[in-house]
This record gives sequence, C-alpha cells and structure tokens, in this order.
Amino acid sequence: MPSWSEMKREAILSVKDLNKYIKAVIESEDLLQDVWVRGEISNFTHHSSGHMYFTLKDADSRIKSIMFAKQNQRLPFIPREGTRVIARGNVSVYERDGQYQFYVTEMQPDGIGGLYMAYEQLKKKLEDEGLFALNRKKQIPRFPKAIGIITSPTGAAVRDIIITLQRRFPTIPILLYPVLVQGTQAAPAIVKAIQEMNKRQEVDVLIVGRGGGSLEELWAFNEETVARSIFASQIPIISAVGHETDFTIADFVADLRAATPTAAAELAVPHHMELRQQLAQLKQRLQRGLFQELQAKRDRLERAKRSPYMLNPRKQLIQPAERLDRLTEQLRYRIENSVTRAEQKKSKLVQRLSGFNPKEQVLYTKRRAGNAERQLIQAMQTLLRKHQYRWDTQLKQLDALSPLKVMQRGYSLVYDEKKQNLIKSITQVQLGDVVNITLKDGRMDCHIWAMEENIDG
Repeated sequence: MPSWSEMKREAILSVKDLNKYIKAVIESEDLLQDVWVRGEISNFTHHSSGHMYFTLKDADSRIKSIMFAKQNQRLPFIPREGTRVIARGNVSVYERDGQYQFYVTEMQPDGIGGLYMAYEQLKKKLEDEGLFALNRKKQIPRFPKAIGIITSPTGAAVRDIIITLQRRFPTIPILLYPVLVQGTQAAPAIVKAIQEMNKRQEVDVLIVGRGGGSLEELWAFNEETVARSIFASQIPIISAVGHETDFTIADFVADLRAATPTAAAELAVPHHMELRQQLAQLKQRLQRGLFQELQAKRDRLERAKRSPYMLNPRKQLIQPAERLDRLTEQLRYRIENSVTRAEQKKSKLVQRLSGFNPKEQVLYTKRRAGNAERQLIQAMQTLLRKHQYRWDTQLKQLDALSPLKVMQRGYSLVYDEKKQNLIKSITQVQLGDVVNITLKDGRMDCHIWAMEENIDG
C-alpha cells in the first residue's frame, strides 16, 4: 500500500485505496484495538449464521457493531433491543461500505461494568500465577469420613446440601461452619472459616458456596483473599456458588466446581443405594465366579476319576518303572565312566605334579647337565681334531715353501750388513759393501770386490 506522502503526490485515489488506508490508520492505534464502550443496543439482529448485528448508541452518538458467533456463544445473558450494556472490542473499517464498526468480543449488562472489569483483571492475574492449573488441584476422596460446609446457616443452599447429603449417604458426619456470604464482611468470614477447618482437620472435604444472586451479591466469592485461601487449603474444596450459569473466581480455584449447592453434595458423597447396588452386583459376580470355579473343579475331578490313572493305577506304574530301571542303569554307567575318567585325569595330574618335585627337577637337571657335558666334550674333541688336521696340512704346505728347503738344494740368502733387508738385485749394493750370506748350515760376512750385471736379467 502506498504511503500517505506518496498518495498526496498522486492526482486521484481510488475509493478502495482510501478506505484501506483509513483502516490501516485506525488499526495501528493501540487504544482502538482494546476498548470498553458503554451504550444502548438498538437495531438488534441475531443472524441465522449466529452473528449478532446491532448499533450501540447514547444520547449524542451511535456506532455500528457486530459480535461474531464464536464470541457471543459465551454471553451470560441474551441481548435485547434497548438493553444497556458495556462492551469490549476493537474498532476497524469495513472496506466495502467505507464504514467503521465496533467488533465486540465481550459484553455485560450495564450497571456491573466496574465489577466485571475487576473480575476479569483478577481472573487473569490468578490464572497467570497458576492458581487455576489442573495439575495443582487435589483429588476429592471417593468415600469421605466427614463433610464440612461453609455457607450461610439460614439460606436455602445449606438446606439443599444437608438434605442431599443425608439422602445420599445418611451416616456421613456433617460439620457446618456458618458465615456471611454477602456484604463487606463476607470475604474475611469465609477466609477465616477455611483456615479454621484446615486447622481442626475434622473433615476431609469442604463445600464452600451459597445460592444464586447478582454479580454484586456473589462478589465475596470473587475476592482475591478467598481465592488464595481456597488454593492454600490442605482439605479438598468443592465450590458451589449460585446457579449453573454463574462463574466466580472461587469456582476456578477450587479443586472441583459444582453447578449448584445440590450438585456439590452429589459430587461430595456417593449414593448409598448406588453403593448397595454395586455391592449387590459385586456379590453376584463373586457368587457366580465361585460357582463357576467350583463347577470347574468338580468337572476336573470327574475327569480325573474316569482317567486310566485312577481306574488302574498299578498298570500306569509299569512303564515308569521300566524307564526308572533304564535310567538307573544309565546313571550307574555314567558314574563308573566318570570315576574312570577321574582316575585317569588324576594319574596324569600326579605325573605332571611329580615333574614339579624339587628332587626330581634336580635329578632331571643333573641328567641334562651330564648329557650337555658329554655333548660338549665330543664337540670339542671333534673341533680339536678338525683344527689339528688343518694345522698339520698348513704346516706341511709352509714347510714346503720354506727358504731352508731351498737352501738344502744349494741356494743361499744374501742380506745387507745389518741383516734387515734381503738383497735381490745388484742395484741394492755397491763395491766394498759388507753383505751377510746365510747358508743351510751357517752364515758368512763378505766384502764385495767386484759386480757384474746380468744383461739378460
């Protein structure tokens, strides 16, 4: 949708755009989205669709209004022409007709508007705190031992409650705590009564309520102190305030809500005739069950009497006796087998255990050491013979290559004067040098007086 500044720049607006913009402006105003309006109903029409169309007016002005079926189903009264009401809702524009309307979500007859708004505010507050939560409500006992009643001692409500309790459960003890149920002193009296009954712990169910009346007359049961005392009560509480269409804060907080005081008494105790009927039914079911069980046992006994085991018991023992003999023989065989295996296992274990005897281990070690010693000696002798043979062979080879052997054939060795170097060539000596000549049977020191070089060499 274009903005207002954009619309101003346009030459012409369509009616639809104008109405749409006006609707957006109105719906953006928070005050108009949750507003209370006081006025008189006129031109009232309850359409077949369930919606209510009417006009709210006062002496100076009027506004067209609509309340949809989903909201008006919860109305505590029937709107009529001329009824003065206080309505809650929001303002918007019906674009097709270009007409703003009041869309009503809640409505109450005028005269109780202030109280109703206070009621709604307290209801929302306590609900947000969790005082209405189902999981925090206490269970009403199935068979209470005593019933406590907190109400006016002179009203019709107390009479209806007592008569109903005595009719349904004549033996139930009833304790009445008389209180004011209307006026400024009613709420403190109800709170005190609930606290006192909890302190005494003489009853296990409390009925708190009164007969019907206007919102102002029932207002004591809409007080926050009463609601919180009901919530704090250790004894389960049944609320019984007004008629079926009356709802108070006490109804929402109580552990169980009854539409009327009579209904509260009916919810508090079972009917003795119903209990008698239930007991009678249970007795019949028990008798029928016992009879059926007895009959089943009789039938079983008759079948047992006709069975072969009962007609000829000795004959039935023949096969079990034979089977017992076979089992006995098998057991004896298995026992003997087990004993034999155990003996064999024992012998093996004894043999293995003897191997761990220190004396046996010493003898075994000595035998192993003797064997190892003999094997070592044999190995050393073999190795010695092998090395002796290699020594002799190498010695013979060395002896064959010895210079002494060569000298025995007429050869000699010539060394220098210091006997350090073997002279193999004439280039190693000079005339006048002293040389040492080693023969096979001695050596000689000689001077060199002449040298002749072998040209072929």
